[in-house]
Amino acid sequence: MTVFSIVLQSLLVIYYAFSGSAKIAGAKYWTDIFENLRLPQWFRVVTGAVQLAGAAALIIGYWYDGAVAWAGVWLGITMVAACLAHVRVKDSFSKTAPAIVFMALVILLTVVNADSLTLPLS
Repeated sequence: MTVFSIVLQSLLVIYYAFSGSAKIAGAKYWTDIFENLRLPQWFRVVTGAVQLAGAAALIIGYWYDGAVAWAGVWLGITMVAACLAHVRVKDSFSKTAPAIVFMALVILLTVVNADSLTLPLS
């Protein structure tokens, strides 16, 4: 793993740990966003749990390289869904941009670590 990959991984761990925790805790910022996206509040909690699982996988990735790439796939799918949710309600670019940026960062992390993207049994 390169220094670039470790730094990016660390930044994403911080973001997804805080973001996932805030979603589960019901922070007003996130309850308002999910209301704007016309998504049920239980889905906010599920999304928070998905993000915390991704952050945990990124942490495991400090010791097991394969976890970083799989966490990238996991979080990448999540961020594609977030972008689609913003498009569905015709959100402005400024409201959609954070999802786009974090989707790009997760995809970049996955590409950088693609060589370790193997099935656990192989």
